[in-house]
Amino acid sequence: MRILVARLAVALPLLFGANMAASADSAIDVALGDVSLNKVAFLVAADNGIYQKNGLTIHQFITKGAASRISRSGINVPAEFVGTDEQDEKAPISVGGGSPLIVSMTTDARSTDRVIIATTDSQARFHIISSKALNSVDDLKGKRLGYSSFGSVSHLMALEFLRQKGWSQNDDISLMEEGMAYSALKEGKVDAFIGSEIYYTMAEKNGAKDLVNLTDYKIPLAGSGINVERKWLADHHDEAMSFVKSTIEAYALMKSDENVVRAVLTKWYGINDPKQQDAMYAQVVAAPEKPYPAADGIKLVKQLFNHRELKRHDADYFYDDSFVAELDKSGFIDKVYADPKAN
Repeated sequence: MRILVARLAVALPLLFGANMAASADSAIDVALGDVSLNKVAFLVAADNGIYQKNGLTIHQFITKGAASRISRSGINVPAEFVGTDEQDEKAPISVGGGSPLIVSMTTDARSTDRVIIATTDSQARFHIISSKALNSVDDLKGKRLGYSSFGSVSHLMALEFLRQKGWSQNDDISLMEEGMAYSALKEGKVDAFIGSEIYYTMAEKNGAKDLVNLTDYKIPLAGSGINVERKWLADHHDEAMSFVKSTIEAYALMKSDENVVRAVLTKWYGINDPKQQDAMYAQVVAAPEKPYPAADGIKLVKQLFNHRELKRHDADYFYDDSFVAELDKSGFIDKVYADPKAN
């Protein structure tokens, strides 16, 4: 873990420092909502000149909440590369989960009004990591299951997992907010938690057990994707389109050349264990080639979180599929995947 912290300290300036040098007038702020594999494509886009090729000057930063959460599992992002709450709220482009975006927009008056224009994570692929005292999925009954925050992707998965198991959070299992951390597991504050590939590939090293693969539950997900401020989007269609193109090109490059992914995992996250890289690369391969906004996942958000303000809006209020549709119909996406390195 010390290696990972050290490499982040060295590598993050290369990504964020160069972008910070751009003028405030030309750079587009992009808030990265967590430190995970879902953000690797955006590191690849910056590292391989894809943003620049598409005429974009991007200032990316890790959100304050994301940096705080990942620190509880031993990864410390240097403070100078962590955005403030104000920067997070004002960034015209946010890369993060659709579920927390929708819940926040309908429960928190401070939230920025955003629309989802692409989803790169439309199927639940997180795992449940537990203490070694648990041996099967049914052992979770009567226990405490951690997730990140209310309305988050991990919270959505927890609620749908309970629904499919026929369990109640009032009687059968305790859902623990801010429990998605090895520190919470080791301190006995949770018996298990839901986590991404960053977490479950470290289970053995942390004396924990990779207990359940939530892919088996076929949960449609409004997961990580490109979320754009609605007002900004009205006047910056071309920039938003270029950002979506850059994302698709980065994913195509990653899928065609696993060494690109391995290099980024080593350089940015300090992950050089081949077994761990293999497990993480499998998630890259599973990402959709055509990242349409996850309509089914958004509908599931509306089913599981049924507060009044959310009920006021139809599912299509929260997304705009025209960007991916235009690139799809034009043949751009098929062309990119036919020869990723030519882009």
